[in-house]
Parts: sequence; C-alpha cells; structure tokens
Amino acid sequence: MPRAPNRPAILPALGRQAMDDSLKVVASNRKAGHDFEILDKFEAGLALLGSEIKSIRAGQVNLREGYVLVDHRQAWLMDTHISPYDPASRMNHDPLRKRRLLLHKREILQLLEGQQQKGLAIVPLRMYLLKGRAKLEIALARGRKKYDKRQAIAKKDAEREMRRAVRRRG
Repeated sequence: MPRAPNRPAILPALGRQAMDDSLKVVASNRKAGHDFEILDKFEAGLALLGSEIKSIRAGQVNLREGYVLVDHRQAWLMDTHISPYDPASRMNHDPLRKRRLLLHKREILQLLEGQQQKGLAIVPLRMYLLKGRAKLEIALARGRKKYDKRQAIAKKDAEREMRRAVRRRG
C-alpha cells in the first residue's frame, strides 16, 4: 500500500489525526543528506533542561555542526547549538552542552557497532516536537567523497529534468 504524501516515514504506527496535530519539525539538517549517505535512521528522545525545551519550542536550534557520540552504553548529542532562552536570564543553559539521548539498549548497541566501523558516523537529521516532547531523528551514515557528491547532484538534476520533460508532454 503506498504511503500518503504528507505522512512522515518515521511514524507509520500513529493514526493520521494524531500525526497531523502533534508533529512539528523545529530544525532540520539538510546538509547531512548532501554530505552523507544515510544507511539507517533512529528516533531518540532528549534529556533537556527547562530553558532548553522553551528554546526548542521557539525554533532556536542549529543541528548543522552536531553529531552523536556513543560511550559507556549511552548516546550523547554533541555540538548542537540550542540558543539561550532570554526570559530565563541567569538560570539559562550552556548552548553547546552535551545532551543525553534516550534510546533503547539494542539501538545504542547498533549505533555503537556502526560507529566503530570505519567511515560511519552518527548524524542528527531533524529535531521535532511530538505530542509536546522533543525528539531527534538520527542516522547512521557514511561520509561521501567529493566525487560522490557530484554524482549525487548529477543524478538529482537528471531526475528533475526527466520529470520536467514528462510534465511538458503530458
């Protein structure tokens, strides 16, 4: 059965109404799709401070430089910038602190195994709010070389041109 066009791939089990009402993408890392070949995706919760969740709800997140590190059977989100929340004043958080990811043990072991393989990295793809809770979509990915990036761009351009040609004819 084909998937509905506006239905997110990560949440196939939820009903249509629940997804439309409660999923709000806050930040996405579009450059990750260009720089990496995505092999496997995971959904992780985040252990956050009060001022951090308020900044996330305001959309003050930058995932571009972020990555995930797995050590001692815990996953950590590193170098992701969550801006300080202005009304929190002196009770604010450090914008670049490491944040614990909430994953199942088997998922952490999968990520650890992938991280130990040569050339694989764990990158954040997007952060979103689901039923009021911050979630992070992360991916096990292989870095692309410069020529791989050029090939991917050429392939996308060719597909775009084919779609245009089909639209003009039909």
